[in-house]
Amino acid sequence: QVQLVESGGGLVQPGGSLRLSCAASGRIFRINVMGWYRQAPGKERELVARTSSGGSTNYADSVKGRFTISRDNAKNTVYLQMNSMKPEDTAVYYCNADIWAEYSSVKDYWGQGTQVTVSS
Repeated sequence: QVQLVESGGGLVQPGGSLRLSCAASGRIFRINVMGWYRQAPGKERELVARTSSGGSTNYADSVKGRFTISRDNAKNTVYLQMNSMKPEDTAVYYCNADIWAEYSSVKDYWGQGTQVTVSS
């Protein structure tokens, strides 16, 4: 069974940094796109950043120049480095991955979410 486990959330002051990690486990053949989404209270879930297996990336306009997504294909892990954080970055951050696993077709998987709070 495939699982995505996130870590690295927490409380940070405005202007500070956090790094999120998400590791996929299970009998995985291939991971295509991996990405991060977030959902603030009262708002819809939105894309933050995503990266393909080949390394191409795209970002939400609101985080361009501040956040960097990267991945380690050998470890089935995706990272989100968040710098110059703002209060409006406060949300639950979810890892997402498009995975081809044993005895399964390609499916979309989600992590359990990790809270990120930006406040002084």
